[in-house]
Amino acid sequence: MHSAVLLIEFGSIILALGLLGRFAGRFRISPIPLYLLAGLAFGEGGLLPLGASEEFVATGAEIGVILLLLMLGLEYSASDLVSNLKAHYPAGLVDGALNALPGAVAALLLGWGPVAAVVLAGVTWISSSGVIAKVLGDLGRVGNRETPVILSVLVLEDLAMAVYLPIVTALVAGAGLAAGSLTLAIALGAAGLVLFLAVRYGRVISRFVSSDDPEKLLLVVLGLTILVAGVAQQLQVSAAVGAFLVGIALSGEAAEGAHTLLSPLRDLFAAIFFVFFGLHTDPASIPPVLLPALALAVVTGATKIATGYWAARRAGISVKGRWRAGGALVARGEFSIVIAGLAVTAGIEPSLGPLATAYVLILVVLGPLTARYTEPLATRWSRRRTARREPDREPAERTEAPAQTSVGD
Repeated sequence: MHSAVLLIEFGSIILALGLLGRFAGRFRISPIPLYLLAGLAFGEGGLLPLGASEEFVATGAEIGVILLLLMLGLEYSASDLVSNLKAHYPAGLVDGALNALPGAVAALLLGWGPVAAVVLAGVTWISSSGVIAKVLGDLGRVGNRETPVILSVLVLEDLAMAVYLPIVTALVAGAGLAAGSLTLAIALGAAGLVLFLAVRYGRVISRFVSSDDPEKLLLVVLGLTILVAGVAQQLQVSAAVGAFLVGIALSGEAAEGAHTLLSPLRDLFAAIFFVFFGLHTDPASIPPVLLPALALAVVTGATKIATGYWAARRAGISVKGRWRAGGALVARGEFSIVIAGLAVTAGIEPSLGPLATAYVLILVVLGPLTARYTEPLATRWSRRRTARREPDREPAERTEAPAQTSVGD
């Protein structure tokens, strides 16, 4: 009987997610907020709380995080990451300073303490690569001059995640910065070692993994990823970082084949992850944090626009391209939820999960709108500002004209 209920509940979740994804695709919006809302509906305090399948969903959610980070790592080679770091690190520093600081300050003002401040800083810092990539494709901007600048900022954020996640994992586990120095050293050392192996022996690893048989390639890549993720978690590095580094280590045909095979699995388990996060958020806990979440969304939306504008100007992009770059970076999504999920699981601050959920819901909806309308609105505002200045200049020109004539005479 328990098995039948589990299948009914889990099948209902998958079917609902499929219908929600189709609905989102029809209106060209990200399905992430719909998945979160589905989790809120199925969780405690929701319309139809789950029982039998919650443990199974929790395991699926963990696999979802691993696959999200693996697929992200497959997008970049180790050499690409190193070259991006050398060329665009100032933009990464500005991005971190402008967007992590508001989250940290908000947590401290709410009285949540330093650990929650570090977590919320990450939530407000990291943009959603998945949502942004989809929006750029939908708007036909993949070939625009500002697009490489946007991608560089996202790559630097992903690199920073490899350092940030181990630190957060150690902090939420109860180890302070001083007391947990050994744990942090092991975590960062392990991440550095894997990255070194990826740079030095990436081709050897790819040849070992590569196979002409899709079934064998899928099993080897998935097994290796979950194995490394488990070892990484045992070392307090975070399973997500382990998966990310496996993705970086693979290149060439192995990376392309794995990307094609794993994309449907990623989409399935990532959707389950968002549902799982919503399951652990009581809908009644969102209204009390809605105002702080909205204020934080407005502030960090503006700081992301400023980040993109500055990075594009540094790269010599035109003014319109700068505004487009800034507007495209506003969306937050999967990584913000991953970071908040670490704190929620550890029981750091009860209100942090609801705040992160509301914050992501706001910006994952607002992000595609800012990507589309920031540049037109900025252009219109600039024209109005110029038009206001011109009437002030005309009287001065008219008074100077007679004076020039009299002098000439």
